[in-house]
Amino acid sequence: MKITVSGTVKEVADGLTVSQLIEQENVETPQYVTVSVNEEFIESGTFETHILKEGDEVEFLYFMGGGTIMRSIIQDGSDE
Repeated sequence: MKITVSGTVKEVADGLTVSQLIEQENVETPQYVTVSVNEEFIESGTFETHILKEGDEVEFLYFMGGGTIMRSIIQDGSDE
């Protein structure tokens, strides 16, 4: 079946789970990845049971902390 992974159309086996796709795609630090399928977030606890379907669009996302300076600007109007 064909799915889109991070913008690239790929041929994968029928019945492939999100967990298997993460392994197949050699995702770095899989314990920290967030996965969306068709623009809906998938709970990490369901990666092993969530079966992908023909035409699914999968994205691997990593959320990073930061923004301390921006918060300071918003709170007091300065960046110092």
